Amino acid sequence: MRILVVEDEKSLNRVITKRLESEGYSVDSCFDGEEALHFVSVGEFDAIIMDIMMPHINGIETVKHLRAHGNTTPVIFLTAKDSVSDRVTGLDAGAEDYLVKPFAFEELLARIRVMTRKSAGNTTNIFTISDLTLDTVKKAVTRCGENISLSAKEYEILEYMIVNQGIVLSREKIENHVWNFDYSGGTNVVDVYIRYLRKKVDNGHDVKLIHTVRGMGYVIRAEQ
Repeated sequence: MRILVVEDEKSLNRVITKRLESEGYSVDSCFDGEEALHFVSVGEFDAIIMDIMMPHINGIETVKHLRAHGNTTPVIFLTAKDSVSDRVTGLDAGAEDYLVKPFAFEELLARIRVMTRKSAGNTTNIFTISDLTLDTVKKAVTRCGENISLSAKEYEILEYMIVNQGIVLSREKIENHVWNFDYSGGTNVVDVYIRYLRKKVDNGHDVKLIHTVRGMGYVIRAEQ
């Protein structure tokens, strides 16, 4: 998953960004609502973690702008305000969740996983397709009950594909959701990682899960 962190307190912004990256997320960060709108206009994100009290454009107005322009990226508000009316205002503006500072980082991770489950229509943190299982909490992948060892980037791509199973994903879309703006690799990087994944996920199995759709991209689905 690719996450945008919008927090004007620079030390907290750095801490959240580093902790999310250590959990395997691809993260971009900025410091106010105006910057956030720019980031969202040029990139695709799976979730936004946003402070409310920020310079230029506050979090409430930023989310209202996103929703008014058809952007449905899930948002978790971070704020020191914890009254019922403040929470209602944030949720009514279009946010999916609300976390009061100070907060436990484990709770933030759990809330991100909840949003992922909801967007994928899943009720648990475990995603399955055929005999492949992916656990988003343990970051573990098995096929036919056997563990599959993946690099961090291989796991991110597989998770993105299985959350969107049955949907053809272009190379650009995969790259946009798995790498942040700092990435400056080669143009065929997605193809390279798909080859790695096929060797680990599909080799030795009659049912192939990772498929190429010529001229469009890749899809994960169970086919004989």
